[in-house]
Amino acid sequence: MTEFAVFTEPQQGASYDTQLAFAQQAERSGFDGFFRSDHFLAMGDMPRVAPGATDAWTTLAGLARETETLRLGTLVSSVTYRVPGILAAQVAQVDAMSGGRVELGLGTGWFEDEHRAYGIPFPAKRFDLLEEQVAIITGLLHGTAGEPFSFSGEHYALEGGPAFATVQERIPVTIGGAGLKRTPALAARFAREFNVAFQDDDVIVDRWARARAAAEEIGRDPRTLRLSTALTTLAGASEADLERRAAATNVDLAAFRRRSTFCGSAQEIADRAGALIEAGAERIYFQLIDMEDLDHVAFLGEEVLPKLR
Repeated sequence: MTEFAVFTEPQQGASYDTQLAFAQQAERSGFDGFFRSDHFLAMGDMPRVAPGATDAWTTLAGLARETETLRLGTLVSSVTYRVPGILAAQVAQVDAMSGGRVELGLGTGWFEDEHRAYGIPFPAKRFDLLEEQVAIITGLLHGTAGEPFSFSGEHYALEGGPAFATVQERIPVTIGGAGLKRTPALAARFAREFNVAFQDDDVIVDRWARARAAAEEIGRDPRTLRLSTALTTLAGASEADLERRAAATNVDLAAFRRRSTFCGSAQEIADRAGALIEAGAERIYFQLIDMEDLDHVAFLGEEVLPKLR
């Protein structure tokens, strides 16, 4: 059965309290998960104002104690922000704090401006970092708790650090991207979920197929690799609702409709999501930019999700 999650971009100006209200609304409205970006600087035309961005894993730790059913995670954490041993400890702790509801999305990172803004190193080549980090993190999270885990690579070396205890037997790891070879192969080796976001349908379906083929090549049952996508969303009962929500997020509605997005009435969005489900989507993320608009979350949960379940 397909799952449905909200996907947010809090670096655009959302405080922890705003994120909490948003997540609790998503839970009330029947969503399966709350996932947030892991960024530290606003993007696009949004003003970069005080108090600044919130930390993703600090936020998720708070939400772990203030929600009850939502899956909680990042889409995605960058390998440039944290060393893998520390990130594994954070994920394990949020797993415990949530009673086993945490997930980890991990990626190479791309937003160079925020690295310069906060003094974070931004190496030109990052995919090798991703390969090593996902191997380390899954080793620390999926090994026998307390038993030593070691790793020797080009970028990281661990010498007998004890594996972490987790509530979930295996914490779901998501790898995403539209790469043709290395990304699908990495997902096949280590991930529970493969996500292709913000792409046309033909690209999404092609990359899904590549990831499952990569799984088959290494002897993994391809059906164990969950397929997902994320699309930016503007929904409403009327054209006026759509125009208002487009204006609130500084986008041109006509241009937004031409992109690969969810846009329109409940039926229009249900039809678009339904086509993706028919194509293989097992989880769909509705990316919602305006985190003050709780009615938007309620509309999707109460008018769209019942048409898809």
